[in-house]
Amino acid sequence: MQASKEKIIGILGGMGPEATWDLFGRIIKSTPAENDSQHFRILIDSNPKIPDRTKAILGEGPSPLNAMIATGKNLEQAGADFIVIPCMTAHHFIEPVQHALSVPVINGFHLIQHYLEKQGITYSRVAVLATTGSLQSRIYQRYLGEDRLIFPDEQVQQEEVMDLIYGPSGIKAGQLSGTIITRFNRLIARFETLGADAVIAGCTEIGLALKGHPMPLPVIDPLDLLAQEAVLLASTIN
Repeated sequence: MQASKEKIIGILGGMGPEATWDLFGRIIKSTPAENDSQHFRILIDSNPKIPDRTKAILGEGPSPLNAMIATGKNLEQAGADFIVIPCMTAHHFIEPVQHALSVPVINGFHLIQHYLEKQGITYSRVAVLATTGSLQSRIYQRYLGEDRLIFPDEQVQQEEVMDLIYGPSGIKAGQLSGTIITRFNRLIARFETLGADAVIAGCTEIGLALKGHPMPLPVIDPLDLLAQEAVLLASTIN
């Protein structure tokens, strides 16, 4: 009889590297361990050479799909029992990635969906801060429904949200300064005036920037949900 074992977590990362690092840390923090040996084995392939997901969705750059599949296969061959992707925009490609792999790929949008169902009417209207690629793909509407979501208008999306993520003083440039936090605070306060009860940090780096900082609305952070799910699945003994 084969001995039972914990599952090995695979992180298909590099989109971006800081979100990958942050998810790794959150998995560690979410693990009820009293010593080193009680933590889970985690395989990480941080591949920042995967083409930009937003540019691909907008038709402005090459598709990341082949690189995502190849990176997923690296993890699969190394022994990962399931895979987590710390990039919500990359979830646009999750179905063909899953089709190409033989191990489960955790869908972060299913986790957000289940979380909102548990909250019920508490979060009846939810604002979305995400990349333009994610918004153009309509992935949020597909999983979470049209009626409960509030999105920035086109000007705010470009001049505020995308600049905060991709701009020269943005998160992907490594800037996590007080200025960034102040701008996010103002942006989220604007959604509060529009009737939002909570906000989804729909680009995983947004959750990285806002972690530990009070905001005008509760922030639903997919990285937390992914980390918790990874710990739950890894704890399930074969």
